[in-house]
Amino acid sequence: MERLAMKRLVAWKESPYRKPLIVKGVRQVGKTWLLKEFGRRHYDNIAYFNFDENPEYRDFFISTKDVSRIIPNLAMAGGQEINPGKTLIIFDEVQDCPEVLNSLKYFCENAPEYHVASAGSLLGITLAKPSSFPVGKVEFLTVYPMTFQEFLIATGSMNLAAYLDQIDEIAPLPEAFFNPLAEKLKMYFVTGGMPEVVSRWVETQSVGQIQSVLQDIINAYERDFMKHPETKEYPKLARIWNSMPSQLARENKKFLYNVVKEGARAREYEDALEWLVNAALVYKIFRINSPGLPMSGYEDLSAFKIYLADVGVLRRLAKLDPVAFREGNRLFTEFKGALTENFVLQSLIPQFDASPHYWSRINPSYEVDFVVQRENDIIPIEVKSDTNIKSRSLKKYAETFAAQTKLRVRFSMNNLRLDDGVLNIPLFMVDQADRLMGLALRGKIES
Repeated sequence: MERLAMKRLVAWKESPYRKPLIVKGVRQVGKTWLLKEFGRRHYDNIAYFNFDENPEYRDFFISTKDVSRIIPNLAMAGGQEINPGKTLIIFDEVQDCPEVLNSLKYFCENAPEYHVASAGSLLGITLAKPSSFPVGKVEFLTVYPMTFQEFLIATGSMNLAAYLDQIDEIAPLPEAFFNPLAEKLKMYFVTGGMPEVVSRWVETQSVGQIQSVLQDIINAYERDFMKHPETKEYPKLARIWNSMPSQLARENKKFLYNVVKEGARAREYEDALEWLVNAALVYKIFRINSPGLPMSGYEDLSAFKIYLADVGVLRRLAKLDPVAFREGNRLFTEFKGALTENFVLQSLIPQFDASPHYWSRINPSYEVDFVVQRENDIIPIEVKSDTNIKSRSLKKYAETFAAQTKLRVRFSMNNLRLDDGVLNIPLFMVDQADRLMGLALRGKIES
């Protein structure tokens, strides 16, 4: 299958300022496969070292920091030739190997001719500790679940993917494209973007197989909870994780600790929640009081929403049967559109430098699902899971912050159009959101 992150890896390889690379991402998102496939396509050979399967390799990094000694030892132990610029060196499962991570500093400073990439499950937790990696001596690449665009390519709909890529004006899509894209999106809500799930669907066309692989992934995540250094945190992690469908099924999706457990307090559970965030299992989206730059300066740290890294995992965790995809737009609207919001968020995050936020007001109640920063523009986004597009909150936001609001965006199952300052984007075009916003803003300036 084709991953868009491959282009980022090629740019890393060709950069004259290349540094050792650390690849991050939730477990089973395809980090190792991506690095191996990149090495297969763009290098003479790969030197692969897995520090979970071969913990003895760590000794080479403990005994010396001299790269000229480390490389021959690795080459002999692994029986693999390592040549500068021609071999991709992959250090895998390095999350428990501080010596290996620290060695990247010496590869950067003393042996930049070697191309080194590191990855590992739960690596984000390790990197959350400031002493775990050499600041300024490495580059980072985050691998996300497969986008809907990648799903189209993987499932043989290259024509639909190519069509979406070439759209260069804000105008309705013909039904010949709109309808099959809408149907494909339903299937994506069933599979999600975890590569093994998509691959199994392509191979078998079996919903039962999808269910089984997703459950295996969820089980693997839950086993990871036991790797928290504090044993007492394990039940808390499990409670937060299992509360996710209930949190998102609420009308107001603000995260509440008493949904996790009756009487629960923030101070009891905030460390466990932060572990899930660092493990890339969930996204934490803060409320803003008003749209200003930088948005982080306007955050209300006491109010936030939590979403899962993948819509397919959320659907399976919520035990929503895939049969729903045959019932009109039910998958999009199920438990108050939570799947749709999760899908939109996971698609927006890779497109924008700053993390999305949300805006809300009480008495009377208004809430805009997401607010993103695009260059120096702050853009409110509302997510509608069907064709009903009444947007009282989006309208209130525009009235309240008229001077800061050049464009409003709505995702729905309606066609692409720009109407009275509101850009309606079909849900299946969320991967093109950044580009479409740019087209809409340029159109407003030119007009």
